[in-house]
Amino acid sequence: MDHNQTQEQLKNSTLILVLGILSIVTCCCYGVIGIVLGIVTIILAQKATAIYAENPDMYTGFQNVKTGKILAIIGLVLSVLYLLATVWAISTFGWEALQDQELLQQRMQEWAEQNQ
Repeated sequence: MDHNQTQEQLKNSTLILVLGILSIVTCCCYGVIGIVLGIVTIILAQKATAIYAENPDMYTGFQNVKTGKILAIIGLVLSVLYLLATVWAISTFGWEALQDQELLQQRMQEWAEQNQ
């Protein structure tokens, strides 16, 4: 790298890291928010990676992009699993049972007895 050339922060590198973290934190919001954030983060990371690959000596912050992308993938997987678990719980026990603790316990007992 030429010493006269200054490096600039890779566009959206900090945002990608923050969104990657948020995709994990929000995976428990029925999975939906985590899925959206995970997908957006992965798309932004791919764009930033392409820009970085054209001229790596010109940019800093690529580590944030890599870390954010990994976190987004983890958040996406956790969110999909949480969403599938929620859909399973609703289809197995019903939405009403998820709103009422006693009814949920009753239906879980019935389900456990049927599946022994």
